[in-house]
Amino acid sequence: MNNIEIRPLETMDELIEMQKVEESVWQADSIPVHQTYTVLNNGGIILGAFDQNKMIGFLYSFAGFDGKSAYLCSHELGILPAYRKGGLGERMKQMQADLAKEAGYEIITWTFDPLESVNAYLNLHKLGAEGVLYKENYYGVMEDELNQGLPSDRIHIKWKINQRNIVRDLSIQQSQVLLEKKQDGSPQITDVFDCMENQSNTVWYMAFPEDFQTLKSENIALAKTWRFATRTIFEALFADGYKAVDIIRDKAKKQSFYVLEK
Repeated sequence: MNNIEIRPLETMDELIEMQKVEESVWQADSIPVHQTYTVLNNGGIILGAFDQNKMIGFLYSFAGFDGKSAYLCSHELGILPAYRKGGLGERMKQMQADLAKEAGYEIITWTFDPLESVNAYLNLHKLGAEGVLYKENYYGVMEDELNQGLPSDRIHIKWKINQRNIVRDLSIQQSQVLLEKKQDGSPQITDVFDCMENQSNTVWYMAFPEDFQTLKSENIALAKTWRFATRTIFEALFADGYKAVDIIRDKAKKQSFYVLEK
């Protein structure tokens, strides 16, 4: 992956090429070029990843404002399947952060599906971003290949780009686990409200599937069970001031754990 060139997109032709990658990744309609070109010229940052001048990935972000301060909203990161799992996504996010810092931004925000373990691990563990808000069925019904069949729940990420790559020394304590994966693959749910009332933990752990796309294709009913079980815990903890700050992966047991900290 070291031979892949990452650079800002600048021309209409490059944005048209980006459309093709977007359509290939999501199997759905792409963002109009007139919109991406406008974003590019009004505070947005759009990166392309190239293998010998062929675009194989992109990262699309635009200027945002929450009524108090400006930030960069990172909306789409798409990489062709043959180029995934080689650290390219992390490289693109780090370049995005470097360019955002040069442009005067301090915060980058985005959303992601909390049950996609690869994205969760990149966002929280590798980049050091934090999940600060749970958004139930945020995009409504989605029919693209990656999202169809389930409510489009999302976690809202806040990445303080001047505080990147935070390293935590963590070990899971059983008394702090709110959700585990049973032998049949279903979630073993603990009464989150009872635990919060009777224990003053500053850290909680929550299991979730390691490969959610495979689970969806094999057992959509079980995938929905995981969606609703994790939703309950996320919403309860976020409402009480916790943040999702890291991911611990257990590949042998095909599960990961969220680390939620107050």
